[in-house]
Amino acid sequence: MLEKLRVIKTRYDELTKLVNDPEIIARQNEWRAYMKEQSGMTEMINAFDRYEKVLGELSGLREALTEKNDPEFREMLELEIDELTEQVEEIETEIKRLLIPKDPNDEKNVILEVRAGTGGNEAALFAAELFRMYTRYAERQGWKAEVLSASESDLGGYKEVIVLIEGRGVYSKLKYESGVHRVQRIPLTESGGRIHTSTATVAVMPEAEEVDVEIDQNDLRIDTFCSSGPGGQSVNTTYSAVRITHIPSGVVVSMQDEKSQIKNREKAMRVLRARLLEIEESKQAAEQSENRRGLVGTGDRSERIRTYNFPQNRISDHRIGLTTHRLEAFLDGDLNEMIDSLTTSDQMEKLQKA
Repeated sequence: MLEKLRVIKTRYDELTKLVNDPEIIARQNEWRAYMKEQSGMTEMINAFDRYEKVLGELSGLREALTEKNDPEFREMLELEIDELTEQVEEIETEIKRLLIPKDPNDEKNVILEVRAGTGGNEAALFAAELFRMYTRYAERQGWKAEVLSASESDLGGYKEVIVLIEGRGVYSKLKYESGVHRVQRIPLTESGGRIHTSTATVAVMPEAEEVDVEIDQNDLRIDTFCSSGPGGQSVNTTYSAVRITHIPSGVVVSMQDEKSQIKNREKAMRVLRARLLEIEESKQAAEQSENRRGLVGTGDRSERIRTYNFPQNRISDHRIGLTTHRLEAFLDGDLNEMIDSLTTSDQMEKLQKA
């Protein structure tokens, strides 16, 4: 660990010289890249400095202990040594956490898709509740949520809804939400009072920039058609809706919420890039499957991750065994306890492997 830290310290010192070099400062893009790299190391360097300082103090006390024969003085030194030893262990744990490789997507915005699964209209209503839960959570975090596409069901639920969530560290918080969410409750349409089980699928994808995913325009088939949804005559009588097919992968994205064909095309391309990035990262993850087996699961959309039990006012996350009886607050976007627990479990597992 010390060897890793010294390498990081050497690089940090190099970056300090670079960001203060007038020639580098004149090349703003290069200077910003170095500043960003150095900023990402600051917390680690501060921990390393504290670590070296405490180790130095501890070494001095141990040396003094060998030279002193006074029992009272030795007892005092031993107490100080015990306190510093605890500090060393705490700092070592912090450093190990900081040494865990960061997910390069953590600071990205996300494209979040919620789709009704098994359960018909009840599943669509549950999908709408999940959508509201995530948008309320976004509000609490100070993020911006923009609906890109929505397909409503007969009773006011969603067959599918796609939303762009923008803000600081969005993916780092929401990435554990991908998977199958299950609800158990008595539907409003159930006259016999029986509990039904329905599902909705959530997919959380980091928003991909053009530099993240290279798309050959020759690989795209773009069709336009008249929108079928609400929006007035202009929506229904002009070819504003867009369907983009990425021929090599077979991924199809349709967008019709905007009256402008250009805006629909822009939105569809954002979703397409995110889906293609997810496909590429899933391939890489499959090749490194050992790294994907963890307490928080694989994030696969086919994996049942959580159950929402209304009769028992209970939410259970099956990956980490966490149960809470705050269903109403949870569905109103109070997700911090769950997300913090998932993040901690993930970090603990990675620490054990480090």
